[in-house]
Amino acid sequence: MKYRKMIILTLTLLLLTTLCCTSALAAGGDVAGAVEQTWTEAAKQIKSVVENSRVPVIETGVGNCHIFVDASADLSMAVDIIINAKTQRVGVCNACESLLIHREVKDKLLPVLAARLQEKHVEIRGDQEVCELVPDAVTATEEDWGKEYLDYILSIKTVKSTAEAITHINRYNTGHSEAIITENYTNAEKFLDEVDAAAVYVNASTRFTDGFEFGFGAEIGISTQKLHARGPMGLEALTSTKYIIYGNGQIRP
Repeated sequence: MKYRKMIILTLTLLLLTTLCCTSALAAGGDVAGAVEQTWTEAAKQIKSVVENSRVPVIETGVGNCHIFVDASADLSMAVDIIINAKTQRVGVCNACESLLIHREVKDKLLPVLAARLQEKHVEIRGDQEVCELVPDAVTATEEDWGKEYLDYILSIKTVKSTAEAITHINRYNTGHSEAIITENYTNAEKFLDEVDAAAVYVNASTRFTDGFEFGFGAEIGISTQKLHARGPMGLEALTSTKYIIYGNGQIRP
C-alpha cells in the first residue's frame, strides 16, 4: 500500500506539471514559470516523502551539472559539447547548467561560444571576466552557481586552475553529472578522482547520463545517493558506484 501511494504521488506530480503547462499555454502565459513553480512544489513533496516514508526510498536528484573547459582543451570540441549539453534538451536533469572556463582560454573560447549560444537564444549569466568579454551577459549572483535552471540559461565562471574548478563544483553541484574538456591526462584523472558525482565525464556531453543510454532499459531516474543495502552485508555493501566515462567529443543526438 505504501509503495502504491508513492507511485501515485509520482504520477500526480507528472500530471500536475502537464496541467500547469497546458493552462499556461491556453492563457498565453509563462510556461517556464509554471514549470518552475510546479517543480518547486514537487521538490517539497519529494523531500517530505524521503523524510517521512516508512519504506525504503530511492531519491533521484536535482541536476546542477557542470562542464569545465581546461587550459589544454580542444576548443572546437568544447564548444560542440557545451552546446549539446545545454541546448539538446534543456528541461532534463542531465543538461549542463553551469560552465567553468580556465582563464588561459577565456579570450579565445568565450566570443565563439557566446555567438553559438546566442543562436540558440541562451541567456548567459557570468562573473566579471565573462561580462567583460560578452557584452550581452548578465552579472551572475551567488544563487546562479547552485541553480538548476531547466531553461535556456547558462551560468559561466572563470577559474585559474583545475583545483579551483573542482572546489567550485563540489560546493555547488548536486552529485549528478560533471564533465571536463581537456587534453591533459593528469588533469583529467584529478577531475575524475576528486569530483563528487554519480557520473563524471572526460571529453563528452553530460547528456549521456541516462538509464537507456547506459544499457539499463527504460529510464527510471538518476540516483545521487551513495548506499543501497539491505540484510547481511559484506564489504561490497559499504561501497558506492561512480560512473567514469572517457570520450573524444561525443554528443547526444
